[in-house]
Amino acid sequence: MQASVVTNLLLPLALGVVMLGLGLGLTVADFRRVLALPRVVLVGLGVQSALLPTVAFAIAVGFGLSPELAVGLMLLAASPGGATANIYSHLARGDVALNITLTAANSVICLLTLPLVVNFSLAYFMEAGQYVAPPVRKVVEVALIIVAPVALGMLMRALAPQVSERLAGPVRVASVLVLVLVIGAALGAEWERLPGYFAAVGLACLMFNLVSMGAGYLVPLALRIGRRQAIAIAMEIGIHNGTLAVFVALNVLGNAAMSVPAAIYSTIMFVTAALFGWWINRRPVAT
Repeated sequence: MQASVVTNLLLPLALGVVMLGLGLGLTVADFRRVLALPRVVLVGLGVQSALLPTVAFAIAVGFGLSPELAVGLMLLAASPGGATANIYSHLARGDVALNITLTAANSVICLLTLPLVVNFSLAYFMEAGQYVAPPVRKVVEVALIIVAPVALGMLMRALAPQVSERLAGPVRVASVLVLVLVIGAALGAEWERLPGYFAAVGLACLMFNLVSMGAGYLVPLALRIGRRQAIAIAMEIGIHNGTLAVFVALNVLGNAAMSVPAAIYSTIMFVTAALFGWWINRRPVAT
């Protein structure tokens, strides 16, 4: 996909709206919670930052994905959890406060880990002459698009909490709408090749989603972490910020095919997260 209104305006705007909605639900106390719950937070961050790229790499190699789709799957794995995870966690009776903390922490950490994973993926999967490191200017732009709206949302909540509460709902709806538009634009750019992409990467995306959500739930339980926290981590790990992954694929790497795994994954994760929430709600959750 060449530079257009979609890639230069809609994608940054969509990501900004999503991150603004996240900021409206954050306070400084949420960041203090990282220090109050170090073990739980470290488990969530560890699964997100270390386990997921490893799983994505194994799936990309195991399924024999094309180089561009393999890089796209790795890019998705390096992206932080999506703000929508908070909603699903609430519906599944998870620890929403933990979700907020993990989303915020992952959004900051990914500024360091995402370029590393992308560089590794490009070097491993792409042919030697195709390796292009993400430009520093674009990395800074991504950082600004992530940090600035979150900071603005937090400031609005601190100065005008009642107004922020009224805005939170509409902004959340707007986030979902613009995310749908972004995914639609990414898929539309590859419409003619879309059936082939679904055949090539659809099953890999589903496998990655199920393994991500399963690991996010089972690893904390195995480490004797509470069930509500395990639910929160599962939602955080299983629901990725597809908008960010699409933005980096199109605006930083300039490759539409690399955005396909994130777009397809985003259509899958909401269904599987809803099914997981339904399944977990069938049993009582300890508080």
